Amino acid sequence: MKYKIDSSAHESAYLQLYRQLRQDLVSGELPYGSRLPSKRLLAGELGVSLVTVEHAYALLCDEGYAEARQRSGYYACFGGRPRRETPLPAPPETTALEAPPEDFPFSVLARTMRRVLSDYDRRILLRSPGPGTPELRAAIAAYIARTRGLEVAPERIVVGAGAEYLYSQIAQLFGRGTRFALEEPCYRRIRQVYEANGIDCLALPMGEDGIVSDALSACEAGVLHVTPFESFPSRVTASAGKRHEYAAWARERGSFLVEDDYASEFASVTKQIDTICSLAPERVLYLNSFSRSFAPSMRTAFLVLPESLLPLYRERLGFYSCTVPVFEQYVLAEFIASGELERYVNRRRRKLRQQKG
Repeated sequence: MKYKIDSSAHESAYLQLYRQLRQDLVSGELPYGSRLPSKRLLAGELGVSLVTVEHAYALLCDEGYAEARQRSGYYACFGGRPRRETPLPAPPETTALEAPPEDFPFSVLARTMRRVLSDYDRRILLRSPGPGTPELRAAIAAYIARTRGLEVAPERIVVGAGAEYLYSQIAQLFGRGTRFALEEPCYRRIRQVYEANGIDCLALPMGEDGIVSDALSACEAGVLHVTPFESFPSRVTASAGKRHEYAAWARERGSFLVEDDYASEFASVTKQIDTICSLAPERVLYLNSFSRSFAPSMRTAFLVLPESLLPLYRERLGFYSCTVPVFEQYVLAEFIASGELERYVNRRRRKLRQQKG
């Protein structure tokens, strides 16, 4: 058996197995349509529990690399011939609402606020650096390394008051001469913000697992903005193959891709690993918000810039002041660094699993 589990590794056994199987699926060693090893065979040969193998397979299925067939086992569904894609019909016009969480640990937040007032003292009265305080940017870097598998330097992170503010920053970063491609349909404020900044936007039709391949391959835009998890209002989640397709499109054309990863913390029964940014870090601007994972009132989002765009960002946008109050930045940094945010997100994910199950 080629798969191995390192009991001394910091990574859990199911994630080790998941990564090894995923590599074989992506490389074609486990070709499209082939049957994956049985759960009992893997568990026995690796010396792990059946539950460990089930978790690895569940994640492969969630990510679109494999599919479960009743009474037959698991089969590779990555890398096959693309099926004919039909654009989705336009959904009814609605507005995305961020419902306030019912089980938010308010007492923990109150203690965190008091601790910040006590420990940070008069530092909360000082102006924040333009991209955000070092404390929050470091906390975010560590957080996305743990939860999204993204290893980035804090210096590449820009903090802003909500995703819409960062859309505006992205538009100004590239400038009016750059054409942006958007999902159709997409969250209407994405288009509104870009067009308000003078950006020419091209609509690409959505299929059942993301942008229709023919439209994507014909697109010559300089920037592509996608929401891989439950794109609003279509609620389409990009498959593993589609995320690889997006990354390949950006690399082949020398274009950039904005990965709007809103609410991705709730994408999987276990942990969602593959971001488009992890597949093409040099071409992807990764954007996320704490509106759903923390609280809608905490208008805090962050943008991870590719290393190559840092000089351009400093030249064109380095004069901006950070739009998130310093006190709130310190509170969020402490809430993340203490592990409270992950504990809260995990509780909510468990509830979502129970509701789906």
